[in-house]
Amino acid sequence: MPDTLPADSVGIVTPQTYHFDAPIDLACGQTLENYDLVVETYGTLNADASNAVLICHALSGHHHAAGYHSAEDRKPGWWDSCIGPGKPIDTDRFFVVSLNNLGGCHGSTGPNSINPETGKPFGPEFPVITVGDWVKSQALLADRLGIQCWAAVVGGSLGGMQALQWSLDYPDRLRHAVAIASTPRLTAQNIAFNEVARQAITSDREFHDGRYYDFDTVPRRGLMLARMVGHITYLSDASMGEKFGRELRDQAYKFGYDAEFQVESYLRYQGERFSETFDANTYLLMTRALDYFDPAYEYGGDLSKALAAGNCEYLVLSFSTDWRFTPARSEEMVNAMIAARRKVSYAEVDAPWGHDAFLIPTPRYTDIFTAYMDRVAREVGA
Repeated sequence: MPDTLPADSVGIVTPQTYHFDAPIDLACGQTLENYDLVVETYGTLNADASNAVLICHALSGHHHAAGYHSAEDRKPGWWDSCIGPGKPIDTDRFFVVSLNNLGGCHGSTGPNSINPETGKPFGPEFPVITVGDWVKSQALLADRLGIQCWAAVVGGSLGGMQALQWSLDYPDRLRHAVAIASTPRLTAQNIAFNEVARQAITSDREFHDGRYYDFDTVPRRGLMLARMVGHITYLSDASMGEKFGRELRDQAYKFGYDAEFQVESYLRYQGERFSETFDANTYLLMTRALDYFDPAYEYGGDLSKALAAGNCEYLVLSFSTDWRFTPARSEEMVNAMIAARRKVSYAEVDAPWGHDAFLIPTPRYTDIFTAYMDRVAREVGA
């Protein structure tokens, strides 16, 4: 953390754990009898609870979206560039709620949590979760917080899918849905990337059919490879070229198979660090939730029919070099919203960083996001 907190930081924050005793029925047909959700909040809820904004995280995200947990933190939360006083999601105006989803590995109930029936971690016995399940649990969290209607539900990537699902499942409980660098369903190529990542994990000899907790180990190599594959898809060719090019770690070829190029070293570092902080079973669960997401499925593939019952307004943002969820996928959403007579604002932002551009505060992106959220704030009198 900086010696002096920036004026636009939410400062030191403390996560809270909300326990739910009532069972939650899941799309897979199973039931969780009770569960915990870990949550962070920023800003102040107004008298009529109309200024609340829900932040939905992406695949490897969690509840820590902004600020610092302690003075020893090296980095702030994962979306600190967009959440705080004077930022697009202005905590002087909004009450912001960010959670770790069910199935996560950062405190909410997930595969690494203790199964009360066995006294051991759930592991592979933890139910497969869908985006709809997450939204249902988030609605129950809103009930607990006294929030009947969100001013906005906001998310990037997988978080954007949750924002879209909110508008379908609870159309009267949000005024705006903001989907950034997202998609209404995965392409075959994206499902293929997820399968490669899952195979890397499950083929690791330390995976033990998902029961690696019992062996006091983790499938570190498999997680590392899964993250390396994923990380490549989050960056554009141009951004990787600008950052690494063909630079060698040393000045000459070694004629071997160790990491000689800077990009190789970077990917290995990212993979190793990820394998130390993320749960393998959660990675399997999250990627499968991505695969299953397709709100048009029950409507014969017609997304506009799925959107017909919606009431909220939408902001959809895409990035020119995002080849994981291309602008064409966002335009597919927008066209369906228009066909369903929904109010929607759309922009494709020219940015060189690929899918990860939604995490980087480029001026045009920030200006568009800020202008939209400023309108949301005015609507609710914030």
